[in-house]
Amino acid sequence: MSAGASLWPIVASLAAQGAPAGEPPSVPPAPPAAEAPAVEADAAAPQADEPVPPPPPVEWKEMLDDDFVTRILDGRRRPGYRPDLPERPSQDNVGALRPPPPQAFPGIEDQLPIPDRWRLIETLGVVKERWFDPYHQNTLKGDRPIDRARVPWLPIRGDDWFFVANLISDTVVEPRTFPIPNGIQTSARPGSLDVFGKNRSVVLSQTLIGGFALIKGNTAFKPPDVEYRLTLAYNVNHVDVPERRVLDVRPSRPSHRTDAFLGVQEAFVDKHLGNDSDRYDFHSIRVGIQPFQSDFRGFLFNDSQLGIRLFGNRDNNRFQYNLAAFWRLEKDTNSGLNDVTQTPRDDFVLTANLYRQDFPFVGLTSQISATWNINRERGDIQIDHNGFPVRPALLGDLRGRSYDVVYLGYGADGRIGRLNLTASLYAALGQDRNSIFTSRPARIRAGLAAAELSYDKDWMRFRLSGLYATGDGDPYDDVEGGFDAIFENPVFAGADTSYWIRQTIPFAGGGRAIAINGRNGILNSLRSSKEEGQSNFNNPGTILVGAGGDFDLSPEMRVSTNFNHLWFQDTATLQVLRSEGSIPTDIGWDLSVAGIWRPKATQNIVGRLSAAVLLPGKGFRDLFENKARDDAYVSILANLVLSF
Repeated sequence: MSAGASLWPIVASLAAQGAPAGEPPSVPPAPPAAEAPAVEADAAAPQADEPVPPPPPVEWKEMLDDDFVTRILDGRRRPGYRPDLPERPSQDNVGALRPPPPQAFPGIEDQLPIPDRWRLIETLGVVKERWFDPYHQNTLKGDRPIDRARVPWLPIRGDDWFFVANLISDTVVEPRTFPIPNGIQTSARPGSLDVFGKNRSVVLSQTLIGGFALIKGNTAFKPPDVEYRLTLAYNVNHVDVPERRVLDVRPSRPSHRTDAFLGVQEAFVDKHLGNDSDRYDFHSIRVGIQPFQSDFRGFLFNDSQLGIRLFGNRDNNRFQYNLAAFWRLEKDTNSGLNDVTQTPRDDFVLTANLYRQDFPFVGLTSQISATWNINRERGDIQIDHNGFPVRPALLGDLRGRSYDVVYLGYGADGRIGRLNLTASLYAALGQDRNSIFTSRPARIRAGLAAAELSYDKDWMRFRLSGLYATGDGDPYDDVEGGFDAIFENPVFAGADTSYWIRQTIPFAGGGRAIAINGRNGILNSLRSSKEEGQSNFNNPGTILVGAGGDFDLSPEMRVSTNFNHLWFQDTATLQVLRSEGSIPTDIGWDLSVAGIWRPKATQNIVGRLSAAVLLPGKGFRDLFENKARDDAYVSILANLVLSF
């Protein structure tokens, strides 16, 4: 057939598209044979002197068939049309492997289980395990199950037991300046008659944290069936200050000290009680020394304590809940680690909270909580390892105290559009059995509100922070209005990069062995010790307004800045303790900058260098005026964390 003749069916098809409905199309005649180019003759082709027969006629109904265009143009398909599939081929060879039936393939709601995940990698031959390498498959990091043949003495059954080891080295070098009172009996330098002496000091601290866990169950999605965990921390610290009776109550002791302590930070058993849905909504129980954080940023209770905790989730993890009871352990004075060699305190914490994701906005998680602090230490006398009384605090009437306080809280954390939001609200309601100013029972009515708003722009995050904690306006009434936490460790407004959060400022002249604020704390609570003292609701309160920014210069390097201004909410308590008629509320400016370096963009090596300065306001100068008239106090923090 000639080239011109081969296009005829297409032309005929096009003509058919314009035919009236119900009538056969008008088909143009085939092109004359004279217009066809010459082709090489063969036995079946007509001779040159014979006329070329026209192609076989095509019925107009055939041209309307859906397969017509597909047949004449191979590989072309009309949009929206799917031709019928060919018949399924049959397999009749005897002994061949039959194809699996359709029921063998999972549907949308089904899952195709595999025995485990580690043998797949072993089959590929890419496993290069080295005990010191945490980046590739490592049995010590829980990537593969325990080989029972290698540890026959271990009383375990089954092939789904995992061992996880963690080792952390935390090194701190911290030179700093803060108001240091002269010793009452003696001074380190003859002729030092001022209330405050030299203000320079340095802290060196090295902590080794070793953690071990034995876990049963494949933990990729399903919570472990059983977990046994033990974490020990060993701390060595050295402190050098210029004045006597700062580090030890005995003036004969030197003004420097080296101490070491081994603490138990985790020792618990976690038992998986059951699943409540096919998406692993679960409920579990944990008993022993365990970490717990009562809110998103650690304003109220962020510690590792002895307790029992029931926890789980619901509705595809949209709800999470905790029911917990803790019996507080004593802390080592100089390291702040748990001291299990002492009898636990008569101080108990009962707490319950509920988290709801995407409420009230998508991307925001809300939390409601109720926490009851039951303190029965009225008859206790506790002296710390340096000889200073911590319970009762040497403040006011010097009598022992017991109290009950319930904290009702709401928290939010997440994102609203382009804005990141973290917020906490607390109301403290209860009764103090003995007010330090009146020696009578007093009601506790205090509150805290804190929020941090941030906005991301490429590699930059800009932050605004605000905190308001009520202070006690009248120490001699029967209401204590100063907000205090149970054990705060806030990640807020620069955290321990901030001068005010990092340093402890002694309240010289108003109480003995009392600090305005606690180390790694933001509240002006007038406690003897955050670790060993009691909550105090006769305090001046705290107000903070700040701005800051985080700048990711590279995946390995981040620079953070913080500019905070602090005030006392009410100085009535300070005026009574200092016997002063007026004390301004302005604490001053807290300015800080920090650089965080993560080589290889991992968390295995993290170095941090920060500098903070406190520019005193009128209230701080009134409390800590000295002969040197210091215009600024400085804190330098060099920190290196190595993790395995």
